Amino acid sequence: MSKIGMIYASMTGNTEEMAELIAESIREQGLEIEVKEVWNAKAADLVEYDAILLGAYTWGDGDLPDEFLDFYDEMDGLDLSGKKAAVFGSGDTSYPMFGEAVETLTKKLQSLGAEIVVEGLKIELSPGDKEIEECKEFGATFAQKLG
Repeated sequence: MSKIGMIYASMTGNTEEMAELIAESIREQGLEIEVKEVWNAKAADLVEYDAILLGAYTWGDGDLPDEFLDFYDEMDGLDLSGKKAAVFGSGDTSYPMFGEAVETLTKKLQSLGAEIVVEGLKIELSPGDKEIEECKEFGATFAQKLG
C-alpha cells in the first residue's frame, strides 16, 4: 500500500478545508494518508512517502505563504524520483497571479523528480458546493493514480 503524505499551509482555513476534503476522499478509496501542517513538517520527510500532496494558499502577488518558505528551501537537493505528487491551494482572483503557489510547488516537485499525476487544483477563496465536489474528485483521482 502506498504511503501518502500531505503537507499544507492555511491562514484563513480555506486551504485547510481543501486538505480535509481531499484527505477524506483518499480515505474513502481505502488508503491511509498522513496530514501535517507545514510548520509541523520537515521537507526531508517527503522522501519517506510514495505519494505527496502539497497545499498552499497564494499570498500577495503570487507568492508562497511565509510559513512555506523554509520548507520550500529545505526541499532543495531531495530526490523525489518515483514519487507521485499533486498540488492544491486557494487563492483570490482579485490578484493578478491567482493560485500561483500551486504552480510554484508543482514546478519544485517536478524539478526534484516527482511525477505530477493530477493537474493542480486552485479554488477561489473558500470552497462552496461546486468546489467541495472538485476537492473530493481531486482526492479520488489522486488515489486512483496510485493503483
